[in-house]
Amino acid sequence: MNNLALPVDSFGIGFAATLVCSLLLVWTKRWHGRYSLDATHGVQKFHITPTPRIGGAAIFAGLWLALALLPEPQQELLFPVLVAGLPAFSFGLVEDLTRNVSVRARLLATMASGVLCWWLTDASLRHIGVGPLDALLAWVPFSVLFTAFAVGGVANALNIIDGFNGLASGTLMISMGALGLIALGCGDAHLAQLCFLICAVTAGFFLVNFPFGKLFLGDGGAYLLGFLLAWMSVMLVHRNPTVSPWAPFLACAYPIFETLFTILRRLWCRHHPGMPDSRHLHSLIKTNISSHYFRALPAPLRNASVSPFVWSVAALPALASTGYFDTPVFLAWAAAASFLVYCAAYAWVASIKPRVVRVAPTVAVEEFDIKPLSRHAAR
Repeated sequence: MNNLALPVDSFGIGFAATLVCSLLLVWTKRWHGRYSLDATHGVQKFHITPTPRIGGAAIFAGLWLALALLPEPQQELLFPVLVAGLPAFSFGLVEDLTRNVSVRARLLATMASGVLCWWLTDASLRHIGVGPLDALLAWVPFSVLFTAFAVGGVANALNIIDGFNGLASGTLMISMGALGLIALGCGDAHLAQLCFLICAVTAGFFLVNFPFGKLFLGDGGAYLLGFLLAWMSVMLVHRNPTVSPWAPFLACAYPIFETLFTILRRLWCRHHPGMPDSRHLHSLIKTNISSHYFRALPAPLRNASVSPFVWSVAALPALASTGYFDTPVFLAWAAAASFLVYCAAYAWVASIKPRVVRVAPTVAVEEFDIKPLSRHAAR
């Protein structure tokens, strides 16, 4: 294992720059709020105060400032990734400001970022441990398209779970931290430093977003962080042949599970897979647990109380990925077990019924107040 000498200056500057930029975005919302404020009405909106949804801009600025202070080897790794991430971030940010960019356009832009990053780095998925598919991945055009599709899928998955204060950014830090530990365990200290740097930069935004929700990540931030998470996963496998592709899959498992389960659930119910609804795991935790057991808390804290429940679901597979990153059989079984845990958690939360209190002989009201089933970014 290589010694990990953390570039403290770049970590500190990245964290501080993101924190300061996030606070500035909150303090100046009177000037940009006409474009940046996220309204409180919609199928997936739970917040009660219009809030800026351009936190991704603060993270993007923090990453570039941190890049300038990184040692040269890490700069050579991170610079092409940030350049390639421009389409994913830009299309998401334009959506945050205009509400006029379709999901398809944002997804295609993120896939384009994946293709551009392959062109700049020559990294792609060449094997995933499935024989017939590995034979196809040996053909470079298929490998590039498959990698771009995977990158777009992970980025969109992180965007889907971006529903409550700290949820997406906290999950990102859990998954990215796991990737950093895997890289460190297999001797790739440079990649580990980049993973931990992204965590540090994200933490600057996290302090403003959690628990009071003064600033939202927005599509720009979700697609940017999702792209970075996906590409660090690709680089981990590409640079370290001993690492099974199942390891980064497990590290990123929760948002992937949420997305796959949502698609299957909507198809089973004969709904369009892309139609937003309020039946995500985090939405059910809010309506069936947080609104019931934490109803005495202010609304922002009730919203924030959802995240620790979901972080525990995300941490389980991420933790499993760090210890046996070179053992595909264990990782595959761990992935199956983690998905069963997710399904069990979903079934349990969905089965919880709010207690009913009778206030008149013929009138019954639920014990907690029902907010419009929505969140701060319709997906």
